[in-house]
Amino acid sequence: MRFGTVTLLHGLFLGPMAGYTDYAMRTVCREWGAEYLTGEMISAKAVCFGDSKTKALARIRTEELPCAIQIFGHEPAVMAEAARRLSCGVEGGVAPTAIDINMGCPVHKIAGSGDGSALMRDPRLVERIVAAVKEAVRLPVTVKIRAGWDANTVNAPEVARAAEAGGADMICVHGRTRSQKYAGKADYRVIAAVKRAVAVPVVGNGDVTSAEAARRLLDETGCDGIMVGRAAVGNPFLFSEIAAMLDGKEPPVITSGLRLETALRHLRLAVEDKGETTAVLECRKLLGAYFAGYRGGSAARAALNRAATAAEAEEILRGVFSTPAAEE
Repeated sequence: MRFGTVTLLHGLFLGPMAGYTDYAMRTVCREWGAEYLTGEMISAKAVCFGDSKTKALARIRTEELPCAIQIFGHEPAVMAEAARRLSCGVEGGVAPTAIDINMGCPVHKIAGSGDGSALMRDPRLVERIVAAVKEAVRLPVTVKIRAGWDANTVNAPEVARAAEAGGADMICVHGRTRSQKYAGKADYRVIAAVKRAVAVPVVGNGDVTSAEAARRLLDETGCDGIMVGRAAVGNPFLFSEIAAMLDGKEPPVITSGLRLETALRHLRLAVEDKGETTAVLECRKLLGAYFAGYRGGSAARAALNRAATAAEAEEILRGVFSTPAAEE
């Protein structure tokens, strides 16, 4: 798969997820086969105001490339200025591979302000935003959209054409509407319709929870790439399983030892990036996902939620992975 200057062997993308896809998660997913990363979404207004927390979210290391920065907002001039400022990278980091525009976030505080998936309701504004960002940077500009606002306004092909008219280099489609949020099933027919509607590469997203699901997405949509989101939380191994399937090879055997080793690496990367106190607090929900299905998992998750140090979290992880995997 190719877009801009990016070439990907398998077209495997880690989807941007607020509160999840930080440096630690991105790195672990890259090590297990994610070829293209995207950071947590960033407020364009916050960038323009010089917010220090936003700068931390935007920091990309060399070893993460290719990695995009995703911005959200609805004012073309503000989006363009934010993209311009981020296009060269922030202090302590490198320039991103691309600027991605969030047109899919369904949460009320984002969509209710006219950002994220609210943009699906105004294709003309979509075109203006993409055009403004495209003019402001020399990087590829990509967009992430949903099927539509609700079941009565499934307009992803129209929005995709508007984004392409504005100069978008790639379009990612989540096969759910904004009203669905993350419930129900992703509609792959919508992704297929977007693929037919535009000439730029299309990446499919939604319900990719296994290599078999990834194959179904490709077969039913003809899309150029696969984006994995929530299914990668605690399971970065999914990328290597999909790659093996695409290569016609046997998937890797993921043992309890590998799960423990990867969870510990995730924790240590987070501590390195954010300091122990913040890392342990923010990693609780991510680390618990590594031992889903393990006997004693509920008690271990409760213990993790009380952990205050990395040593405590590590001890809990070692304890739960010392037992055989079994449904609780």
